[in-house]
Amino acid sequence: MTDAGALADTLIDAASNRTGIRALTTTFGEFDIETGYAIQDAVVAARSSQGHEVVGAKLGLTSRAKQQQMNVDEPLYGWLTSDMVIDVGEPLNTSRYIQPRCEPEIAFLIGRDLAGAGVSAAHVLAATEAVFPAIDVLDSRYSGYSFTLADVVADNASAAGYLLGGQATSPSGIDLALTGVVLEKNGSVVSTATGAAALGHPAAAVAWMVRALAARGRGLKAGQVVLSGALTEAIAVSAGDTVVARFNTLGSVELVCR
Repeated sequence: MTDAGALADTLIDAASNRTGIRALTTTFGEFDIETGYAIQDAVVAARSSQGHEVVGAKLGLTSRAKQQQMNVDEPLYGWLTSDMVIDVGEPLNTSRYIQPRCEPEIAFLIGRDLAGAGVSAAHVLAATEAVFPAIDVLDSRYSGYSFTLADVVADNASAAGYLLGGQATSPSGIDLALTGVVLEKNGSVVSTATGAAALGHPAAAVAWMVRALAARGRGLKAGQVVLSGALTEAIAVSAGDTVVARFNTLGSVELVCR
């Protein structure tokens, strides 16, 4: 049987050493998605034991662009911890990571607990206190971002950091599916998309996660931040780069890399 704790330690060591490793399924043999989530749980528990509180969640591979980029065909989720928070105006310290990448997302600040197998996008919108423009910072612990779906689930959806823009917007009256984003790197446009890239609607992506969590007896808690999934392909960043995501209804968010 796969030892989830031991495989989680392998990922934790890779992050601590800032050294990419081969995918777990390549080194230790294949395992299924449920085992991947068991390994993820162990990774998150280890972070929590180090004093890093779980403050939210993130969706991954919700857009067709991301699924094609990563050669997988279904979404996944992971967890955000307090040491991943990047505040407005704070630079991204690239030396903390192995191979950082950035992608634009719409973030939800959950206003009340969400749980259950019947949760829909409407329930998510009704429970949302505010939405934000966001940049998700990825850092796969696997060299070259080469992994299977089970591998990336185990690696906590490549979670590494996130930045929310300084504008809090009520989702009421905004069609988030039609919200457009322009992603820029060093002043040049690298990609454009709309909120519909995240499973047709960002709130639908969050609802998918809530239903997936319900199958494991879990849910989202009031006060948590949820990144609803990348709207474009992720772009690699290094010291000296500046990434800006401009949303037509939510404002902009900028991340300077040092």
